[in-house]
Amino acid sequence: MVNSRLTTGMLVAALLFGAPPLHAQTNPDWTTPIAPFHIAGNLYYVGGKDLASYLIVTPQGDILINSNFEGSVPMIRASVEQLGFKFKDVKILLISHAHGDHDSGSAELIRETGAKYMVMDGDVSVVESGGAADFAYAKNTYAPAKVERILHDGDTVKLGGTVLIAHKTAGHTRGCTTWTMRVTEAGRPLNVVIVGSWNVNPGWRLVDRPDQAASYPGIAADYRRTFATLKGLPCDIFLGAHGVYFDMLAKLDRIKAGANGIVWIDPAGYQAAVAEREQAFETELKRQEN
Repeated sequence: MVNSRLTTGMLVAALLFGAPPLHAQTNPDWTTPIAPFHIAGNLYYVGGKDLASYLIVTPQGDILINSNFEGSVPMIRASVEQLGFKFKDVKILLISHAHGDHDSGSAELIRETGAKYMVMDGDVSVVESGGAADFAYAKNTYAPAKVERILHDGDTVKLGGTVLIAHKTAGHTRGCTTWTMRVTEAGRPLNVVIVGSWNVNPGWRLVDRPDQAASYPGIAADYRRTFATLKGLPCDIFLGAHGVYFDMLAKLDRIKAGANGIVWIDPAGYQAAVAEREQAFETELKRQEN
């Protein structure tokens, strides 16, 4: 049984995550800044109160995951600088998936930093069309950005001794990407999982009907492959594209109350969240099939 804290967070996720930019108006947490913070090793949080953005610092420059909204870029820049790093040191830009709340700031961020944009194969047409090629939110367009490297499932992104692995966890988008890496904290090696998304948004069509096709061919099979992948990933530090995925605010409150950074180590929470989201998918699939 999933505890009530997780259920509440996942209900919010099911309703909100991956929504187009218009929906940000109904969720102020997406654009509300919070103080940046160190997670573990060379990994830092530089996002907002819910929209997550991650900075990986290396001797050869930095990697940023998620540009978020175009209006988020100044907030991300300020967070990077508040931590004592230089925004122009961002050499590589990655995303969790091609929805405007995670990637519509990419063109501006690339303009400011010159970062090399790397995107999973299934999402390339969406980011390069500024959202116009998206199967669900094609009317919510934004500034397009050129992809310099097309990623495929299992590809690695390397910089300054840090290695990230791109896992294609499609369904939420065709190229949704879960990132994994290893960090060392206090001499202890830790496996990090940054979930791209696992949600079936309102309006997603998982099955073909005589009068209406699925949102895209093979979407249900993609979700099933995604959950198989997520269940098989070793996870110590559980993170995601939104803070509510991993109860970020509650964990920050625990740190304020005297806990240390160990709160980010949550393998049980990760497995419980994956199981809950998989069950939600299967329930929705059965509903649509019937």
